[in-house]
Amino acid sequence: MDVRISKALACAAMVGMCGWGGNAQAADLVVGLFGGSFLDASRECQIKAFEKKTGARVRTKLGSSAQFAAAVRATGGKSDFDVVYLDNSLATQLKNENLLEPIDRARLANAKAVAPSAFDGDTPHYVSFMTGSTVIVYDTTQVKTPPKSWNDLADPAYEGKLAIGDISGTAGSQFLLALNRMRGGTLDNLDAGFAAIAPLAKASALLYTQADQIVSLFERKEIAVAVWYSDRAGSAIDSGLPLAVVYPEEGAVGILPSVAIPKGSKNPDLATQYIDALLSKEVQTCFAEKKYAGPVNTEVQLSEKASRIVAVGKHFDELWLPDPAAVARGMPAWVSRWQREVAR
Repeated sequence: MDVRISKALACAAMVGMCGWGGNAQAADLVVGLFGGSFLDASRECQIKAFEKKTGARVRTKLGSSAQFAAAVRATGGKSDFDVVYLDNSLATQLKNENLLEPIDRARLANAKAVAPSAFDGDTPHYVSFMTGSTVIVYDTTQVKTPPKSWNDLADPAYEGKLAIGDISGTAGSQFLLALNRMRGGTLDNLDAGFAAIAPLAKASALLYTQADQIVSLFERKEIAVAVWYSDRAGSAIDSGLPLAVVYPEEGAVGILPSVAIPKGSKNPDLATQYIDALLSKEVQTCFAEKKYAGPVNTEVQLSEKASRIVAVGKHFDELWLPDPAAVARGMPAWVSRWQREVAR
């Protein structure tokens, strides 16, 4: 993965003078971060604010949740990362493997304004900084009758024009779980889900492994519909792509992207300041508007534009949030089964 360095925007501030704590000397914070439009919004809203407040600089290493989890495991408690972004189910796995540092809520100045459900219990090892959704996204120039249900993606008209995620990504695993749930399956028995997703995978143009692969496919009209992320779709629409978001009538699957401090972080204090920055009203508002991320800071008010993409009201109430502990337990076996029955 490429390392990209975001230059510090301010000199080091005096200790105690800044809202999230200060560093007397500039330091590097190594952050494992998602790429594409997510990175763009993170730089503008999260990294810039943190660097300005602390005088530290952020070095980003780009990848996916699965890649960051694998990297943390590979270093066995001596991580090269100070902070990693990852899905809450993978964060739960790392917590259970004793590979994450506990996060001291008392040191998070913005914690009182954050929804309690964003924290991993009373002694959290990760914090969800936004809510997102796995939804249906379609090209309005190619699809004249929009899909309403997950089941509609089995329409033969979409054969070869559909893209779904590989199980290594959140959208892929969540689509599998959604299909399973619709057919009466449980997180302990995914037989129905695997039976449903296998033909859809065969009919797909791509089982994507990186979220922004979908952008170029839509740009080239190689696909007409995808199981994708609402926030990524919002950014693509802003860039000019003729796309629309559908929250399936069965309910979309909710996503809780989280941040954690791996064991072995060289800058745990600075990492805590970074997490606190992510939770501030200012950063949460900026990120919500630029990345269509549902805020966890309860003081944030969304614009009408953002509310058309972000799960709010009825769509939020209908979100299904699979139990991250159950997903963490089941995922290794599901991945093995996917390789046998679904992967091409």
